[in-house]
Amino acid sequence: MECWDTIADYALRSLGYGERLLPRSDFTLCQQVTLIGSGMIWNVYFGLVALLSGFFLATAVAVGKAARSAWIRKPSEWFIFIFRGSPLFIQFFFAYFAFLSLRSQFEVFDPFTSAWLGAAIVLFFNTAAYSGEIFYGALQSIPKGDMEAADAYGLSGLHRFRRITWPTMLRLAWPAYTNEAIFLFHATTLVFFSGFPARQQKGDALYYASYFADKTFNPFVPYPILALYFIAVTLMIIAAMGLINARLNRHLPQAQRRGIRLRPGALLAR
Repeated sequence: MECWDTIADYALRSLGYGERLLPRSDFTLCQQVTLIGSGMIWNVYFGLVALLSGFFLATAVAVGKAARSAWIRKPSEWFIFIFRGSPLFIQFFFAYFAFLSLRSQFEVFDPFTSAWLGAAIVLFFNTAAYSGEIFYGALQSIPKGDMEAADAYGLSGLHRFRRITWPTMLRLAWPAYTNEAIFLFHATTLVFFSGFPARQQKGDALYYASYFADKTFNPFVPYPILALYFIAVTLMIIAAMGLINARLNRHLPQAQRRGIRLRPGALLAR
């Protein structure tokens, strides 16, 4: 029953509900699992918001980079270059102080200095740049025969993009985009180290893992717990993206379908 009481007190603590004071001594495994799991709510939030919103910007950036007009192509190229060429931690750092400066002039920017909005915006732009490059590569790999078939059927403009170009682009890019989704969720741990504060101790999973590591002088319990949570999230991402991938490839013969398989070696580098 004691563990159930701990879960009731701390399961939603990262959102500001439940027990306000953190444990100070006699730390139990249940406390560490519960509080680190509570912090994972924020990591999942950051990942989902950035991934879902960044998907649409990535599509626009990829199309822009493939455009013939330099006025459209160059901004897309520079956007991808800046956000892929600079470390994510530095992007957090500069964004926080930029929002802080704007807040001193305009009070409306006050929410942007909080992690729930400011850090989510940085992750949104970062994943849009990486995903945009993935989608651009897929656009360049679309078989010419598909475009010729579209022309033969009289498809052009937005109708051709919606019916032929965009679905084919997603089908070709989806395995690589799945890896980007996994890397994005892992990158949410950097929010703890960025300038965006964990107000009222409403921190992410790494915030609580670091707390227990500092208090117990034993990092070999909280950090493996944190790693197991992220492994579980990774498996859920692979399962969800695999279902979408099957949907995208449903029209192909079984032998030509590109499945998403768990390959641990592919997750070691971005």
